[in-house]
This record gives sequence, C-alpha cells and structure tokens, in this order.
Amino acid sequence: MEINFKGKCALVTGATQGIGREIAIQLHKGGAKVIAVGRNKNLLDTLKGEFPQITTIPLDLANWSETEKLLNKDKIGPVDLLVNNAGLAVLGPLTEVQESDVDRLLNINVKALIHVTKLVVANLLARKTPGAVVNVSSQASQAGLLNHTVYCASKGAVDAFTRACALEYGPSGIRVNAVNPTVIMTDMGRLGWSDPGVANPMLQKIPLRRFGEVNEVVDAVLYFLSDKSSMITGTTLAIDGGFLAC
Repeated sequence: MEINFKGKCALVTGATQGIGREIAIQLHKGGAKVIAVGRNKNLLDTLKGEFPQITTIPLDLANWSETEKLLNKDKIGPVDLLVNNAGLAVLGPLTEVQESDVDRLLNINVKALIHVTKLVVANLLARKTPGAVVNVSSQASQAGLLNHTVYCASKGAVDAFTRACALEYGPSGIRVNAVNPTVIMTDMGRLGWSDPGVANPMLQKIPLRRFGEVNEVVDAVLYFLSDKSSMITGTTLAIDGGFLAC
C-alpha cells in the first residue's frame, strides 16, 4: 500500500529522537515538507545534518508564548498534517508526587498538545483545507499501570481530547486520531526495559510476548495521516500486542 505525502506540510513535535524522529524522517521520505520541533537543539541539528530539507525548530512547548511566536502561520506557513508526539513521563508512587511533577507532565502531555493542535486547526480552518492530526497517546490511557498515576491521567486526557476534537472539526474535513503504544524499543526503551526482572512481568501481560518496535508505531501514524484512512477519525488505536485485550 503506497502512501504519498507530496504537496503536504507536516509538523512533528518531540522529533529529536525515538518515535518522533523516525516519523519526521519517514514523512520526509514520503514527499512531505517536514517541520521538526523539539527541545534539544543538538539533536535537531543532527537530524538537519542528515536531512537538510527538514526544517527544525528548537522549542520548549511548555512555553505558551514562545510556542505562539514560533509556530504561528506567518512563521511556519500552512500546515496540513500534525503529529503531537512530544511527551514526558514522571513515574513513582502517588504519595511521592510533587506539584512540580504534575505541572511538568501535564504542561507537555496535555496543555502543549492542546495548544499546538489549536494553532494547526486554526491554520486549516482559515484556509478551508482538510487535514489530519495524530496524537501519540499510550496504553496507559486505558489501563492502570503501577507508579504511573499522573502519567495515566495525562494520557487519558489525550484520548478524551482526541475524541472531542474529532467531533468538533470532522465537518471541516479535519481528522483527529490517536495511537496508543505499549513499551516501544527506542534507545530509551531498551535502556529502561533491558532487565528481565523489570521486563518479564509486563511481557507476561502482552499476548504477543514482546515489546513494540519504533517502525510499528510509525507505520500506524503514517496510515492515519494519509488518505488511506480517510473515513477514520476519533479513534484510539492500541499498538500493544494485545495488552489492552486482556
């Protein structure tokens, strides 16, 4: 199934590494003009060095005013596709959660996602152009995970926002979907889940008995962004090896 993004402009947040970086690369290879956003300028520079046609914007999305300044339509031009991939995990028992932890996590996982979506949707509406948004959520939005209370809450908000946004802007031809991965074997994922003592209890809850690979999330995101999914909106797609089916 060939997917082509020629003539489209795609904005990808959290594009410095892992899933977000690979999404940006594959969109570029598919013919899209890509705008990659992330906090780490050095990693963005590395991406730019490998793919000079990709536009990179160093930005902390928790900064509302800076986001308004750098991601407005006059600065970046028309955007057709959005991937809200930027995310943060603050883990630990609820009784040890600090106010600053909650603020940091919700600012990125929820507030920034809403803000960037607002900017892109306003851009699409002004141009009377259809578009597609994909939010990178988590299996944690639909299942309780130990020591993930605030993270679960933030991803639950992402799923709810996805449904409401799809309802609100479907009549304008703007589709909004979410992907909900399990543990994915990014470099950070391999580091955090390489210990069998940590990994095995989770693997036993996954019918396929393995964690996901980056390309398995990227492929789903590209599908949702493409015209191949033209009748799909308001959906949360588990990429979890069956974890949520148990």
